[in-house]
Amino acid sequence: MKGRPLRFTPRRDAGLHAYERALEHAGFSRVAGVDEAGRGACAGPMVVGAVILQGGRGKIEGLTDSKLLTPARREELYAEITERARAWSAVVIPCYDIDRIGLHRCNITGMRRALAALDERPTYVLSDGFPVPGLEVPALAMIKGDQVAACVAAASIVAKVTRDRIMVELHDRYPAYGFDVHKGYVTRAHGAALNEHGPCAEHRFSYVNVGRALRNNGEVALGEGTEGEVPGEGRTEGARA
Repeated sequence: MKGRPLRFTPRRDAGLHAYERALEHAGFSRVAGVDEAGRGACAGPMVVGAVILQGGRGKIEGLTDSKLLTPARREELYAEITERARAWSAVVIPCYDIDRIGLHRCNITGMRRALAALDERPTYVLSDGFPVPGLEVPALAMIKGDQVAACVAAASIVAKVTRDRIMVELHDRYPAYGFDVHKGYVTRAHGAALNEHGPCAEHRFSYVNVGRALRNNGEVALGEGTEGEVPGEGRTEGARA
């Protein structure tokens, strides 16, 4: 591997692009960030995003943890990322896979799939929170990676915007639950809707609160004419700038 060895950890005040700069200095020219959205929700899919950013003057300003941004700003950055990134992808994992396989396994598998879907093979991977075993390239799991590495922040925005759009679509199918507002997370309003109507087909039945609501109501609310289709089910998106 050409380049100087990576012998230091960038300081937090060195900027969000510091990790990519250090890795590029060590010879890793294509650093991919990977992150998920929807892990903590009890309804809807989980979405995993992966991004390789352009270096040098191709930097995107304003990247940070998607949860710290307004919806409007997330949409703006999503458009910029998908237009200007070197490569990006988004993988949608439906709720029934989470019930069948388990949340953590779906998370790790989704990260592998999102990285494999990139149009360019990364030379190094930065993941948010969890290590991703089985990769053929070096990788580093980062605590709060979406707040310290630009490519991970970009991946979090791609995942979050993709999932939020799906939840708005699901609100049209299941308006009683307010998916367009809380996006399937466990809020007081969502809990009240679960208690009143019982779960719908987009809830995660392996979750305690959903199972309790099912037992209390004895049925699952199904959308009319859906034929079991989930917006974005099994979808993998990606493009090069």
